Amino acid sequence: MGKVAVGATVVCAAAVCAASLYIVRRRMQSSGKWTRVIEILRVLEEDCATPIGKLRQVADAMTVEMHAGLASEGGSKLKMLISYVDNLPSGDEHGFFYALDLGGTNFRVMRVLLGGKQDRVVKQEFEEVSIPPHLMTGGSDELFNFIAEALAKFVATEGEDFHLPAGRQRELGFTFSFPVRQTSLSSGTLIKWTKGFSIEDTVGQDVVGELIKAMERVGLDMNVTALVNDTVGTLAGGRYYNPDVVAAVILGTGTNAAYVERAHAIPKWQGLLPKSGEMVINMEWGNFRSSHLPLTEYDHLLDFESLNPGEQILEKIISGMYLGEILRRVLLKMAEEAAFFGDSVPPKLRIPFIIRTPNMSAMHSDTSPDLKVVGSKLEDILEVSTTSLKMRKVVISLCNIIATRGARLSAAGIYGILKKIGRDTPKDGETQKSVIAMDGGLFEHYTQFSECMESSLKELLGNEASESVEVIHSNDGSGVGAALLAASHSQYLEDSETS
Repeated sequence: MGKVAVGATVVCAAAVCAASLYIVRRRMQSSGKWTRVIEILRVLEEDCATPIGKLRQVADAMTVEMHAGLASEGGSKLKMLISYVDNLPSGDEHGFFYALDLGGTNFRVMRVLLGGKQDRVVKQEFEEVSIPPHLMTGGSDELFNFIAEALAKFVATEGEDFHLPAGRQRELGFTFSFPVRQTSLSSGTLIKWTKGFSIEDTVGQDVVGELIKAMERVGLDMNVTALVNDTVGTLAGGRYYNPDVVAAVILGTGTNAAYVERAHAIPKWQGLLPKSGEMVINMEWGNFRSSHLPLTEYDHLLDFESLNPGEQILEKIISGMYLGEILRRVLLKMAEEAAFFGDSVPPKLRIPFIIRTPNMSAMHSDTSPDLKVVGSKLEDILEVSTTSLKMRKVVISLCNIIATRGARLSAAGIYGILKKIGRDTPKDGETQKSVIAMDGGLFEHYTQFSECMESSLKELLGNEASESVEVIHSNDGSGVGAALLAASHSQYLEDSETS
């Protein structure tokens, strides 16, 4: 009996010892994997660093590229497109106008009733329509037919307030937020698609012509008075309410900037100088690239696998289309190399763009003690049911690193524009304000991003100069701006002035 007891004790002790060794080994493995997680996080933080000196280098490079783009076509990665807008809205505009705003995965149709300086925008109505993904990579006719049909349905809902005088044609401002070589205020050929669109048979075509043909196919009689980039529209909308607006920046699905340039500072402009002495320039700044941009292994791979490798580099590191995707790529590396989500990689984590930037913003904004929002988002999106507080804190850190880089580089770009037009330093005896009109979901809804961008711009300007620079949110400026430019260039303008 004693021998059996001793034997059992020895076997039991051996089992306990083996179990202890297994636990220790697992802890050591776990510890080693966690060390790898922290290492991946540390390298990302270093590669995304944006100290003030680097931001100044980026701003200087932006200014140099602006000069080059204004000097000649193809002289710079910045297209510096001439918009043909040489008179921004004054506030005197009257009448009833339509706007179509195509700038990403959604488009908006809008009608606006303008009442002059006294009443400004009397009434506006709009509808937002999602574009089915297959139309973003299909044929030109299919996309424009879908848009024209939605516009026709919207026109059919006109109320009594929007009364069109007899014999007049409806007029539309068309906001088209992709690189276009403008040939007049109401015509322009598409240079290339961005933001996930890839429709080859539209490239090189007049986009206004494509829209008009589609409207004719659905029986809609409407004159396209102005073709406007969303950033130019935002600039027009901002100036309508605030005469100090000098530039506009979109930070949404994509990103771009436009500003008011002195006409004589545009060497490539071949026409007569406009009476105003000014010309709005559409920078297409998403295509900016420089050796000073802090790029990571994730950015290089994302670019290589994109629809437009080597292009839109700034856009791919600061815009809403890509921030969530950068986060996904870092998490995938952690899952593969450090078992961040356990022994297997969550299958959903391998799906490109499954983490959208609004999800990233929601996680980044989580201030609950147990980071409950982070946990629920990871479960909803990646189907990861269990995450520790330690893991959730890593996710918050990743969001912060990626968003901070994007926000600070956005500020450097704005600072570069202010330098180009001489608004970066205070002038003796001058109190003129320089206002930047901002629009886009990233700026509007991602609070940490917009606050970081504004504080970084102040850091670049310094205390004195930053007092005369203001950043404002021009909500839906691009749509209203297109309608305003349609109004200020109406084919019936002379009639209304003489009547």
